[in-house]
Amino acid sequence: MATVILVRHGRTTANATGLLAGRTAGVLLDQIGRDQAVVTGERLAAVPLVGVVSSPLERCRETAQHIIDRQSGTLLTPIEDELSECDYGDWQGRTLQDLSAEKLWSVVQTQPSAVTFPNGEAMAAMQARSVAAIRRLDAAFEAEHGPGAVWVAVSHGDIIKSILADAFGMHLDLFQRINVGPASVSIVRYGSSRPTVHATNTDAGDLSWLAASAPTADAPVGGGAGHQAPHASRA
Repeated sequence: MATVILVRHGRTTANATGLLAGRTAGVLLDQIGRDQAVVTGERLAAVPLVGVVSSPLERCRETAQHIIDRQSGTLLTPIEDELSECDYGDWQGRTLQDLSAEKLWSVVQTQPSAVTFPNGEAMAAMQARSVAAIRRLDAAFEAEHGPGAVWVAVSHGDIIKSILADAFGMHLDLFQRINVGPASVSIVRYGSSRPTVHATNTDAGDLSWLAASAPTADAPVGGGAGHQAPHASRA
C-alpha cells in the first residue's frame, strides 16, 4: 500500500491574528510559518517522495515548495482543487472571536455534520470531496509507483482533520477531537481492508523509516516491533 503524508500549511498572518481566512487570496505564511515549513521540509528530506500535491491556496503552495526544494530527483507536484480550504461563505474574513458569538458556532463544535456555512459549504460535503480526492490520488500513486510509494498532500486544518476522522472510522461529529497544528505531519496508509493511521499532528521526529520497504496489509497482532529508531550520534 502507498503512504500519504498529510501536511498542514505553516502559520499565516491570518492565523496569527485570529482571522478565518478561508479561501481569501493572498494569505501568506508569516516568518514563523516559513520556519515551520522549513523544518517540515527537512524532516521529509530523508524520504524519497513520488509526489507533493497541494491545495491551490498560496499558503499551501508555499509550504509545498519548502518540501519540494529539499527533495532530490523528479517528482509530481500537482495542484488539487478538492484539497482546498472549506468554503466558509459569509464567515470568511471574520475573526474567530466574533464568530464564537454566532449561534452556529456551537453546532460547529458539537455537530459539524449538520453545519452548512451561510452562503458556503456543508462540512459533510467538505469531508466527502477531500476524502475522495485523497483516496483517488493515493490509488493513482500506488498504481504508478508501487506499494512502497510515499507522497505528500499539503492542505488545511479542517480538511486534514476530516480525512483523519475518516481514516480512524470516526463520525464527522467527533472530528473536533483531532488537532492538526501548522506544518504538522500526519501519516495514513490505505489498505485493501481498511486505512491505518501511523501518526497525527507531529512537528518533530525522524521520518526516515518511511523510506523502508512497503508494509504488509495485515495489522500485527500485539502491536508488532515498530520501526527502528535512528542511531544516536556518538562523540
